[in-house]
Amino acid sequence: MTEKFSRWDAVDYLKSDEDMALYLDACIEEDPGDGSLIRAALGDIARAKGMSQLARDTGISREGLYRALSAEGNPEFTTIMKVIRALGVRLHAEVTSKHVAA
Repeated sequence: MTEKFSRWDAVDYLKSDEDMALYLDACIEEDPGDGSLIRAALGDIARAKGMSQLARDTGISREGLYRALSAEGNPEFTTIMKVIRALGVRLHAEVTSKHVAA
């Protein structure tokens, strides 16, 4: 008997706005510093919510969103902020014990 495997996709588990916010928060926490996990998380959340609706809400084409949020993408900060606002999530800052004193 041959086992069948399917590709795991985070989108399949992003059912509620809370799921999406928690996922983004975890990716922000674990990002290696280059924004790759944050970009990937925003792409996953965008696909879960619907890329066409996000394109309308941001004023950015679907193709532009797919390109910006892809693994090869390098979106401008304004694009990230438009996507975050359109998705209805908010970023916040907090002091960590890892900060470097001047």
